[in-house]
Parts: sequence; structure tokens; C-alpha cells
Amino acid sequence: MGPSKLLHSHSHSHSHSHDHGAGTMDRPRAYDVVTGVGMLGRRREAFTRLAALSGVRRGDRVLDVGCGTGYLTRIMAPVAGPEGHVTGVDPSEAMIGHARHRAPANCSYLVGEGQRLDLPDASFDVVVSSLAVHHMPAAERGAAVREMFRVLRPGGRLLVAESRRPTGRLTARLAGALAGPAMRHDPRELLGDLIPAAGFRVEEEGELPVLLYYVRGSRPAE
Repeated sequence: MGPSKLLHSHSHSHSHSHDHGAGTMDRPRAYDVVTGVGMLGRRREAFTRLAALSGVRRGDRVLDVGCGTGYLTRIMAPVAGPEGHVTGVDPSEAMIGHARHRAPANCSYLVGEGQRLDLPDASFDVVVSSLAVHHMPAAERGAAVREMFRVLRPGGRLLVAESRRPTGRLTARLAGALAGPAMRHDPRELLGDLIPAAGFRVEEEGELPVLLYYVRGSRPAE
């Protein structure tokens, strides 16, 4: 069993093929270790840049869809400040439990699926999602992005990030062994037209070190 399979729950990881989603990850400590190694020790740098790209500001209400262990939420929390609030949603109870144990005062976490968010309309200033879309069943990814649109206020900001394939053969083999299905997709094909089809205005897309591709957009003001 490879490192990537050790991260998934047995009850979910075999219920979908790699084309339909990888299931929930239920080993938070292992996930943090594998992600840190897979990003060549530059995870903090990469996610700090994602937080900056999201445009989060002091006082913002922020939602992280597929928050995992809450790593990105903890980076954004001090930027939002005590006047703001960061909410993380993830389908894995183990991940949410881990995140809650480390939660700053202005963070909260909910067990739930991105395609069925139990949150009010237009209730967030910023919505982010990192390394999560490829875990969702393919048929439900569009619904998840539409949910991000629904809960984001008009004029609010969106950032979606996914892993991208390494260019070097050795790096690609290492990343594939660690990340498994996450490295089998082209992020441009994975996200495709999901974001504009949900109603977002795409403002920028690009690559970040290490092994990240992002799309930044906004919900048009009404």
C-alpha cells in the first residue's frame, strides 16, 4: 500500500474510481507529513502565497471548502483578524477534529460536503478551496463550485488551487508515490470551465511553487 492510500478511509476510498473522486482523508497527521514532504518543505511558503492571492483582508468572513487539517485557515486567520472569521468545511470528521483542536479564536469548522454546504447565501467575503476538487465525485464538482458562488457575497473573491504535475521525471515519480490520484490530473482539465460556468468572473490563473496551479476570480457585483 502506497503512502497516498494510507491517508484515505477504507469505507470511501474504494467507492469511487480515480475519475470520480478519491474519497475522504481520515489520517490528519499523516496527511500533513505527506503534504509537507510532497511540497519539498515549502508548504508554508506556498500556502502563504495562496492566502495572499485570495485577497483576504482584516474583518473578512472567509470560507475554506475542503479545509482538511485547517492548515490554510490558520494562515488566513491572523490576516482576517479578530474582527473577521474563518470557517472550514470538510467531509472527514477526523480532519475536522484535528482542525478544531488547533483552531485560533476566530476559526470554526464544520463537517460537510462542498457540493451541499449548510451555510447561508452571500455570507462570505472570500471563498477558497485548495487540493480538494479532485477528491469530489466528478459528477458533483460543478455543484460544489455553484455552492461556492451561492455562499459568496456579490463582489466577493474566489481562489481555487489544485496540484500540478512536476516537470522532472524523478520529481514526478516521487510526487506520484506520495500524492497518488492528486498527481494524475491536469488541473486545467480538472477545473475546466467549472468556475465560469458557475457564474464567476475569472481574473487570473497561474502556477506557484511548489506544484500548485490556481484560478482567482470573483462573483460579479449585482
